[in-house]
Amino acid sequence: MKITLAREAPQTLATDWLVVGVSGKKPQSDPTIVKLDRALGGALIAGMKEESFDAKLGKTLALDGRARLKAKQLLVVGLGDSAPSIATLRLLGVKAGRVAMSRASLAVVVPDAGPAALSALVDGIVTGAYRYTRYLTGPRAPKRQLAKVTLVTDAKLSADHRQAVTEGQLTGDAVNFARDLVNCPPNDLTATVLANEASERSKAVGIACKVWDKKGIEKLGMPLLLAVNRGSTEEPRFIHITYKPKSLPANAARAVFVGKGLTFDSGGLCIKPSASMIDMKCDMAGAATTIALVTLAAQLQLPVEVHGIIGSTDNMTGGWAYRPGDVFPSRHGKTVEIINTDAEGRLVLADALAYATELQPTYLIDHATLTGACTVALGAYRAGLFSNDAGLLERYKRAAEQCGENFWALPLDEDLKDELKSSIADLKHTGSRLGGAITAALFLREFVGEARWAHLDIAGPAFLEKPSAAMPKGGTGFGVLTALQFLRELAEQPPLPAQA
Repeated sequence: MKITLAREAPQTLATDWLVVGVSGKKPQSDPTIVKLDRALGGALIAGMKEESFDAKLGKTLALDGRARLKAKQLLVVGLGDSAPSIATLRLLGVKAGRVAMSRASLAVVVPDAGPAALSALVDGIVTGAYRYTRYLTGPRAPKRQLAKVTLVTDAKLSADHRQAVTEGQLTGDAVNFARDLVNCPPNDLTATVLANEASERSKAVGIACKVWDKKGIEKLGMPLLLAVNRGSTEEPRFIHITYKPKSLPANAARAVFVGKGLTFDSGGLCIKPSASMIDMKCDMAGAATTIALVTLAAQLQLPVEVHGIIGSTDNMTGGWAYRPGDVFPSRHGKTVEIINTDAEGRLVLADALAYATELQPTYLIDHATLTGACTVALGAYRAGLFSNDAGLLERYKRAAEQCGENFWALPLDEDLKDELKSSIADLKHTGSRLGGAITAALFLREFVGEARWAHLDIAGPAFLEKPSAAMPKGGTGFGVLTALQFLRELAEQPPLPAQA
């Protein structure tokens, strides 16, 4: 996709789709709308009145160019009553990308030419035009895809504008890369393939990626990851991606992201019903987010040290599969009694988090499609956010609000901690069904030591059965944008003091 900036009158642009965003109480008085209406002989404002079109966020109105515009089709998108935010402009981009994904060209009138706003608009266009087509053949394969995008502005163009476009396109591509990984079927995306993808992408952006095979994981000392892998014929992998800028200020932060990398989850011996198993290729969405994020940080040359840690396997039912009642040690040293083999993700994460703490992170953050309980509590479009540090919690919430991804802070409720007590081991790995997302987070907390840590349960929004306003059906790449915004702010501000 080629994206260019232009200072042209929108009505003179030859394109398949022309997209205009409007905001405020009287969208008909928007200067661009007035010009386009004049070119259309009054048909645009008449159509807005006929359809009772206002600037409600996400509302759209489509019109034919009527041979009066050089654009074949016109789309007007509502951006709300107030001035557009970064998240709103990203949504405008998504709407534009979606409507034009099967056309050759698109033009979008830029409502705000500030670098951050322009970057968000571009990554919205790139992610809006996303389709997963790897397995479509013959008549099912798309005949064309969006190839040319023109961003129309009356601002004086500068190097900052062009850099913003580049950064927006890199960001959108990273989100789409994560989506591709999540959408890939489990017969083609094994732990080995996931590790290869991480290595290849890291090499492409010039950063280090170390991968351990099964023997290496045994030497590394990760009994819980190996326990989950016991029922599989596929080897596990452990992945460590490192982005470290050549020069860093003395007080620079070190952010370590951990991703759950279950390439398929049958539930193990506590097997899932078939209806719950069909989409379990998405159980490595946390890993996909982690790979995309760390490599994107390198592409954008953020002045923050960033690590990505992933434990990857599938959870199967072979003859050596781990069982309810088994007890295993952990890398941390604590012993764990297995209660439900379908709660495998927290076991893999426990060893990965223990490894991550040894990197002495300023902040430790994990992404995991961890619990159905979180989806029951928050629905499909919002992730759960847990943290042992109030400052980190607020900083992450602010980053999410800035970019438009939906999180909700949930408590690490100490009253539920007793549910993890075991009579024969240091702890059980599950509690009762009540508060299941919280007890899962409490279990993970046992392995983070003194690190300032946030756990993001992305089970709902990581993979959708139907598209949302800003995300597609299937893999969404959820979490990349918020983590990127968090890192950008971390680069601009010193780390918060440790919580007392």
